[in-house]
Amino acid sequence: MDLGISGKWALVCGASKGLGFGCAQALVREGVHVLIVARGAEVLQAAAAKLLADSARPAATSVQFVAADITTVDGRTAVFAVRKDFDIVITNAGGPPPGDFRDWDRDAWIKAVDANMLTPIELIKATADGMAARGFGRIINITSSAVKSPIDILGLSNGARSGLTGFVAGVSRSKLAAQGVTINNLLPGAFDTDRLKGTMAGAAKKTGQPIEALMDSRRKTIPAQRFGTPEEFGAICAFLCSTHAAYMTGQNVLADGGAFGGTF
Repeated sequence: MDLGISGKWALVCGASKGLGFGCAQALVREGVHVLIVARGAEVLQAAAAKLLADSARPAATSVQFVAADITTVDGRTAVFAVRKDFDIVITNAGGPPPGDFRDWDRDAWIKAVDANMLTPIELIKATADGMAARGFGRIINITSSAVKSPIDILGLSNGARSGLTGFVAGVSRSKLAAQGVTINNLLPGAFDTDRLKGTMAGAAKKTGQPIEALMDSRRKTIPAQRFGTPEEFGAICAFLCSTHAAYMTGQNVLADGGAFGGTF
């Protein structure tokens, strides 16, 4: 299927590895020019080289990268100094650490809200009107399945990402929808990433159980009986960015192998 986005420009955040890289890879393979962002310069440069070497990448497709912390004003300034206008924006920032809510002070909460709620909002503010003026725009916020089914040790993430979800529910149904701009949230469940391993390590420390046992136990709770891969997550993201998804906006798209047990 031709997704109809070849030649578009995408900003993909947190793209040096994991789900962000999976999204960048899927877009590049569709002929989308990408500017990828992450904090670690060395790992980000390696990711860019991997994208450029991808045999499925159309030859004319550009890959640029900026090593910056997108959750800061300086980081966003550095990104928009390279390129101001984007047709596609994938917001993605590392989730807050797991823990006990009793241990989180105000600074911990502010940091979580800044990274996982306010940063996506700032990126939407910076790009949505330009998209509307050109008549096409796709904004995908990578959030978490915990928005629908909260996990107790991920309270910082539950709170901050739920705030973003509420904001998107409103702004996605504003006049932007009639101007060709869609805004959706993509909610990953358990994917085989460093984030999952970190969460499992935290649970292992809390319970005293081996991390391998916890990973196996988590896997068995998923109807698909496996963890997802960044590649298949990226494919879902690319579809939401496509011309075929033009009638989808304000949605929370859950990718969790069937783990969420609710009807809606």
